[in-house]
Amino acid sequence: MSHLTDHQVEMQLQDLPGWRQEDNAIVKTFVFDDFIEAITFMTQVAFHAQEIEHHPEWTNLYNKVHVRLTTHDINGITSHDIRLAKRMQQVAATKLS
Repeated sequence: MSHLTDHQVEMQLQDLPGWRQEDNAIVKTFVFDDFIEAITFMTQVAFHAQEIEHHPEWTNLYNKVHVRLTTHDINGITSHDIRLAKRMQQVAATKLS
């Protein structure tokens, strides 16, 4: 698997509101109404991450979940990171609707 170019990442991020490239990763902070919503989001995403065998770097502080996605094997951003970011967006959208 090869990493995406900066241009490819830019193009993909156009469909991922709030995400930005930071060095060799894409990052976003999700903000929820409370701690339970934040943990529910993390739990739902965890099942998907395990399924695709691509795990996020993330931290939780009360209602915020800060996410950093990178593919460590190649020290860069790959389609796995984009796919997981899109899934996170879907999970967050269903929780916030």
